[in-house]
Amino acid sequence: MNTHPTSGTTEAYIALGANLGDREATLMEALARLDAHSKIEVLRCSRLYETDPVGYLDQPCFLNMTAALRTALGPEELLVVMQQIELELGRERKIRYGPRTVDLDLLWVEGQEIDTPLLTLPHPRMMERAFVLVPLADIVAEEESSGLYRRTQEALTSMDGKEGVRFWKICNWRSESGLTEN
Repeated sequence: MNTHPTSGTTEAYIALGANLGDREATLMEALARLDAHSKIEVLRCSRLYETDPVGYLDQPCFLNMTAALRTALGPEELLVVMQQIELELGRERKIRYGPRTVDLDLLWVEGQEIDTPLLTLPHPRMMERAFVLVPLADIVAEEESSGLYRRTQEALTSMDGKEGVRFWKICNWRSESGLTEN
């Protein structure tokens, strides 16, 4: 049985995407692997959305979603865990913005701004991407203190390209606590 962190933790938001293989199964496996880590707990998941590719267009549509995590890891440590899960699930980095079995992006960590060679937080392009903002709006709490909810809603209101983000289905992933269906 996994014991999740409770003290000395922060909340983090991540984006997940996949467009090769069994996209949904891969996203659910990525969530399960995150939740199985002793210092990470998956708190909430967005709905799943099918989205048009951005940047490199000659590829299949993506499934995208977001998740809220509670973690005792620092942001760079969390990013390393996420990148390891990508590798374990077959991620290859051949074409920038190209097809992938899975993509995990760290979007935001409670109250932290970071700009290092490894990581920039908040994610520098998250407010420009409908495939991130639409699912993020599913899970960011209105009372979230840093203004992430307000910024997400404002960006969505003025954003073009939301038609490329189509509701696909409710996330059926469940943590041991039985959370996450929206």
